[in-house]
Amino acid sequence: MARKICVFTGSRADYGPLAAVLRALGNDPGVDLRVLVSGSHLVSQQGATIDAITADGFAVSACVPMVVASDTPVGLAKSFGLGAMGYADALERIAPDILVLLGDRYEVLAAAVAATFLRLPIAHICGGEVTAGSTDEGMRHAITKLSHLHFTATTAFSRRVVQLGEDPARVHTVGSPGLDTVRTTTLLDRTELSAILGIELGTPTIAVTYHPATADPVGSKAGLQGLIRALDRLGRGTVVFTGPNVDLGGPSADRELQDFVARHPGRMVLRPSLGQTGYLSLADHADVVVGNSSSALIEVPALGTPTVNIGTRQEGRPTAASTISCGTSAEEIHAAIEQALTPEYAQRATTCPSPYGDGHAAPRILHLLKTTPLDGLFKKHFTDWAT
Repeated sequence: MARKICVFTGSRADYGPLAAVLRALGNDPGVDLRVLVSGSHLVSQQGATIDAITADGFAVSACVPMVVASDTPVGLAKSFGLGAMGYADALERIAPDILVLLGDRYEVLAAAVAATFLRLPIAHICGGEVTAGSTDEGMRHAITKLSHLHFTATTAFSRRVVQLGEDPARVHTVGSPGLDTVRTTTLLDRTELSAILGIELGTPTIAVTYHPATADPVGSKAGLQGLIRALDRLGRGTVVFTGPNVDLGGPSADRELQDFVARHPGRMVLRPSLGQTGYLSLADHADVVVGNSSSALIEVPALGTPTVNIGTRQEGRPTAASTISCGTSAEEIHAAIEQALTPEYAQRATTCPSPYGDGHAAPRILHLLKTTPLDGLFKKHFTDWAT
């Protein structure tokens, strides 16, 4: 009998790395794949990215709208509550054998809470990571404690999961599935990408994704202002922005970026979302990727493109040698971009390995999801850290 596995996705942030896992599960006759879609996937201002999921050939088993139109802490808390209620109903209908979650966002935590009340085992991908500048940090570790099977990207991340009291036998170092997506995606050529973006890609081409640093609101705003001033100072090339996440401060950051782009027609463009193929193609053709997104640290180095990582949002993550981390001032950001655009740095970026694995995480995850006994999996015992 096929094992019924439900995969949750609440944003483009988790769908990109999950795409390879979904494909591996969907192609296996021993798996009855179900997909639960929520969060920004269902928000038109974020690009209605549920269309990308169905275009990739995945049947959506349930949709749960939960994003409240409010850029406030209370609004996010209400979205969390709506999500938990909707996920409980959806998971009760789907009745999977196990739920797969990836990452650290509040939508994912709400799904974990709902599954816990339903006594549904959870497999968590990408636990044990550290991002000091984001409130996702605490949510990630909370999801780890609510989960029963753990798939991490590095041995250091696995050690952290065990430090949290998880049974080492349930913690597996598999690599980041985001690198599987990089390895297996057929990228667009420059002409195809320009047509999708509606702008000619000049020299240099700069890809920018800047999200709110939710645990550092002062630094987050400073970083956005510094980024805008640095790009003004640079004064050349094509700049392609992708929109901020649905986070506290996201809508206001989006408005500032839209105003900035409107002042530079023909040289800058902002797209809410490009889909996984579009984003990876942009990162591949770009001369540098700038901002504070995890994808710039995990997937982009695997494409051989330099990264400029701004501020504290990703503080604590391992970085490849192709990454330049900088502060939030216009001077620091401008200097980092200029350094990344040098021929020497471009050459370095083509030869440095990613610290997040080998691009074969999905088959490892598939094997463990199919073969791990589910009887007794929901019951956990705290494992004391051996000193």
